[in-house]
Amino acid sequence: MRHELANLMARGELRDPALEAANLTVTRVCVSPDLRRATVFVARLGRSDVDLLLPALNRGAVHLRGAIARALKLRLAPEIVFAADATLDQAAGIEALLRTPQVARDLAPPHDDEND
Repeated sequence: MRHELANLMARGELRDPALEAANLTVTRVCVSPDLRRATVFVARLGRSDVDLLLPALNRGAVHLRGAIARALKLRLAPEIVFAADATLDQAAGIEALLRTPQVARDLAPPHDDEND
């Protein structure tokens, strides 16, 4: 489902003006245990303003649901809800934290004073 959604979005299936220049990545899809709802997590590489695009994505979710049902030959496609994926932002924050002098000092190999 993730691959098909990414393909549909890359082909411009959502013709919303707010999404015209948006370069979105579908990072993961979580389907509920009863298969009635799919939460699609999206991110914009290098940008953190994906929250502004969620209303436009959710407006086009009905169209994508039908396209997914046809592409995957599903009798019932799950309701699609879009959500922002903050994983990339969190990873960048952790990486920046690891590069701070205080943390770098703690991560450095121990200095052997006996050989000096």
